[in-house]
This record gives sequence, C-alpha cells and structure tokens, in this order.
Amino acid sequence: MGILAHVDAGKTSLTERLLYAAGVIDHVGRVDDGSTRTDSMDLERRRGITIRSAVVSFELGDLTVNLIDTPGHSDFIAEVERALSVLDGAVLVISAVEGVQVQTRLLMRTLTRLRIPTLLFVNKIDRMGARYDELLADIARLLTPSAVPMGAVTDLGTRQAKYQLLPLENKALKELLAEGNDQFLAKYLDDEIEPEDCRRELVEQVRRLRVHPVYFGSAMTGEGVPEVIDGIREWLPRATGNNDEPLRAQVFKVERGPAGERIASARVFAGRLQVRQPVAVHHGATQDAGRGASTYEVKPTSVQVFDRGGTRTADTAEAGRIVALRGLKQVQIGDQLGVPTGQGGQLFAPPTLETVVRAQDRVKLFQALQQLAEQDPLIRVRKDARGQISVNLYGEVQKEVIASLLEEEYGLAVSFSETTPIHVERPIGTGTAVREIGESGNQWCAAVGFRIRPAPVGTGIDYRLEVELGGLPRAFHTAIEETTRLTLQQQGLQGWEVVDCRVDLIRTDYVSPVTVAADFRRLVPLVLTQALQEAGTRVYEPVNSFDLELPPDSVASVIAKLAEANATLENTEVAPEWATLKGRIPVGRIHAFEAQLPGLTHGEGVLLTTFDGYQPITG
Repeated sequence: MGILAHVDAGKTSLTERLLYAAGVIDHVGRVDDGSTRTDSMDLERRRGITIRSAVVSFELGDLTVNLIDTPGHSDFIAEVERALSVLDGAVLVISAVEGVQVQTRLLMRTLTRLRIPTLLFVNKIDRMGARYDELLADIARLLTPSAVPMGAVTDLGTRQAKYQLLPLENKALKELLAEGNDQFLAKYLDDEIEPEDCRRELVEQVRRLRVHPVYFGSAMTGEGVPEVIDGIREWLPRATGNNDEPLRAQVFKVERGPAGERIASARVFAGRLQVRQPVAVHHGATQDAGRGASTYEVKPTSVQVFDRGGTRTADTAEAGRIVALRGLKQVQIGDQLGVPTGQGGQLFAPPTLETVVRAQDRVKLFQALQQLAEQDPLIRVRKDARGQISVNLYGEVQKEVIASLLEEEYGLAVSFSETTPIHVERPIGTGTAVREIGESGNQWCAAVGFRIRPAPVGTGIDYRLEVELGGLPRAFHTAIEETTRLTLQQQGLQGWEVVDCRVDLIRTDYVSPVTVAADFRRLVPLVLTQALQEAGTRVYEPVNSFDLELPPDSVASVIAKLAEANATLENTEVAPEWATLKGRIPVGRIHAFEAQLPGLTHGEGVLLTTFDGYQPITG
C-alpha cells in the first residue's frame, strides 16, 4: 500500500507510527529531527521532506504490509506515479489544520482514476486550528462525496484531543452504503441491518471505490493510529497474486549501490522470481509513444525481499512481495518482468519546464546527469549544438535536489539558469533528403535518405522502413534508427524536440568492408535536418487546463489577470459563497499568476492545474 499526501501533512510521521506499532522500530522518529526510518537521503533529513519513494515491509497480525512512503511535494509527482503503479490500496493523509490542499486533490483524482481503494486519515487533531465538521464538508465537496467518518473527536485542537470510533451500524454509514447497493437499501428500509451486514458491505464498497472511510488522529501523539491500522487490515484489499501463475512484475524504482551497480525495486504481482534464472525484461511497454520498445533476457545476480523492516537475501521471491534486484544492468523504471501486463504508462503530466545546468567539468556533468536520468526517466537531459546541457523539471525545488545529488554523489558544484517552459516542434509539410556515397558534402562511406511528414498528435516518432531490411547489416539499421530518434529529440529547426512526425527511411547503401556504424551515426543528422528544413516546423508551447476556486468578489480582478497571462476562459460559475473558473493557461505564465493569486483572492483562491497538451506559439 502507499501513503500519500500534500507536503507537510504528516505521512512520514504516520509511517513511523505504523512501524512502531508493528515492532519494527523501538522509538518513533521525528521528521524535524531527521531521525525517520524512510527518509534516508541527507537532503530529505535536512529539508524534512520526502524526495524518493521508500519501501518498508512489516506484519500487522496475519497481514504482511509492503508500505511505500511517497513524496508529497508537487515537484516530485513523478516519484509518486511509480509507486501508484504497484499499489493494492492507499492511505491519503490530510492535515486537520491546512485541510484539502491542491496536491491532495490531484492525488485523490489520480487514485480514483486508477481504481485504487483508499482510506483517508485526517492528521494533527491536536493542533490549534484543527477542524472536524467543516473539514468533512470540504472533503465531500473537493475530494469525494462518498467519504464517511468512522469516528468522532473530543477536545479538538488541544493536546488532549481523543478519537473514538462510532458504532459500525451508525446512520450516516448505513445511508451511504444503501446508496450503492439496492439489496442493502431494502434491508435498511425494513430495519434488518446487523453489524455484520455493515462490515461485509463496507469491505465490498471500499474495494469498489464506492466508499472512502475517514479516520482522524495525530501521528505525533499516536492518537487514532490503532484505529487506522484496524481499518487497513479490514477494509483495504489484500494481494491476490498466485505463485503458480507465469511471472508478472514491474520495476518502480532504480538506484545505485555503493559500487555503482544498479538496484531495481520491483513488485511481484504473480509467479515466482528466482535468482540466476532467466527473466524476460520488457522495456518501453509503458513508456510514451515514439521512444521505442524492446525485450531482452537477464539473470538477476541477487534477489533481496523486503521483510520485517529490512531486507533479506532469498533464492525465490513469491507473488505479492517487493524485491530489490541486482544484475539488471540496463533496467529502467517502468520495465516489466516476465509476462508484460500492458498496463501502466504515464499517469501524471510530463515535466514542462527546463533549465540549463553549468559546471566546471562539462563532460563529468553530462555523465552524472545521464546516470540520474537512469534512476528517473522523467529527468530528460539535452545537449544542444553549443554544448549547453539542459534538464527537464517539474518545479524549482527539483533544482535544489539535483544540485545536492550532483554535489554529494559526484563532487560537482553546479549552477542553473532561469527555468523556462519546454516547447516542442511539429512538421508542417513533407520534406525529403538523400545523400549518396561520393556525393559532395558526404565524406563517409554510407548513403541514407529520409522522408519526413506530420503524424497525428501524440504519435511521437513513427519510424518506418521503405527499404529492404536485408539490404543492410542489422547493426547499421540500429545505428540509423537510434541516431534518428536522438537527433529529433535534441535539435529541431528552432532548437526544440521534434514530435508527432512520421520518418520513412527511403534509401541506404554501404561499402563492404569499409563502412562502419559510425558513418551512419555522423551522416544521419545532416540528412535528417535537410529533410526537416524542407518540411518546415511550427513551435508549440505547453498549456495547462486550470480549475480555480475563489470568493465571488474576486472574480472580476482575477479574470483581468488571466487575460494578461494569455489564458482562455471556458467556464465560469458564480454561487453566493464560492465561484469557479475553468480554462487553459500557458505553462510559462502560471508561476507569475500564482504569485498574484493570494493578493487578489484574500488568500482564499485555490488553483488546480493539469497538463493539457500544446498550442501553437504566436510571435
């Protein structure tokens, strides 16, 4: 299961409480002191935030829980995405003081879309300003109308705050369950509901996402935590994988060990994973279009199973387990092992910002960033024609994390340029270019020709052959395709990645035994760029759809500022107490608008943005 929350809602503190209750640790660590079990990076301990997902396994009675503590800051949403792909259930933590925040809404929306059964835990009931009735109303309005409180709080907002469970057959719960099941409704109307009927129906409806139980408590004092543990045991579904089925597993995290070797964390959904036994690795099965997919075989040299707060070396990992694997040299996050499920893909938007990174040793910097990109496939590294190195980002906090990692792990001091939106280019016509052997401007013993034309939006790079596959050694075909993809990724006519294009290879030739793969790797960029120039490209900027809630008296001034930000308004609803604006806004204008929003809305405006594709840039 996963524990998810907006930053600072207390999910790492809740994780500590669960570990303490399971007997894994003998005292509860504090985030502020940097003494928590799952925040292992120095920067995590210094900043008091979670950056990398951490796995810990423990026993709650007869239930084995593999817990994944995920980051809460929106800059690390990609890290959350990987954890979600392997979950059976989740606990979403909400602060009783700050309430439902923007990131909380994004996470709940994603959990619902992925059909992950979820319990809600309202933390910090012992803090001044903690709310109960008002917060439940916000949860129903902003997160899910099917939330139901499982207990009540006394002495709210004081150190003496206590949480008491309500009887299972309470009126609010029975009415909510009756809405989702006609048979239960008939029993309810006839007043024939027993506690066991409620229990059985609640289990079923939580697993079908018809109901979300809400618990209150304090991870700091431990109040309410035993009740949440009982809720996890009773309501969240248990893993159903079978050891006798073919192996199905998915990699959700890649890190490097002390010797620089790759360590892949994977969830085993079904079957058995055995050390030194061949395993099929499906790369790109869940990646975005146009990046290419491949399958290869590998033998894990070490299998470690997460168990009882640590890891243990095992010959075999069974269904339902989380494992750390060594010996998978090419493995990447998202790769599937055994039989591919075909599920996955990107759940959250790709990063839409980038920054130029500078260091004294540019070669070492590029190598280090490429190693970080192996651990995080959404850190894309780009080197332009002038040798400038850029990385993709979700936000400003990521800069600090990347700088810290480069300094701690590679001894590199770096600086960053101002963050800018990532644009893309798309072809607007058809272009063809061919270079023959011996032709002026071709100094290599190779010939190649391309045709480039637009492809449907979202296609990526549709690479096709119009030449005989056997007319060229396989290694040369590989060199041509790899260089084609790399060239389009790094150098469009305006310097941006070229997407949504069809590339046909229309001519190849070579001279045996003189020609080598490097001849094609050097020639392809020149011919491809020539074809692209003939086709022409248009530059597109990233845009987000937005959902903005604000007080009615702020609507006029906010609409004026949205117009200044080149936003388009698609829907406006104004009620006596609250107003909602919906539309689209260029990513490059969001940061400035967000900075003005609190002043325009008396601090009450809530902006939720979601990546919504690209639009042609003007000017």
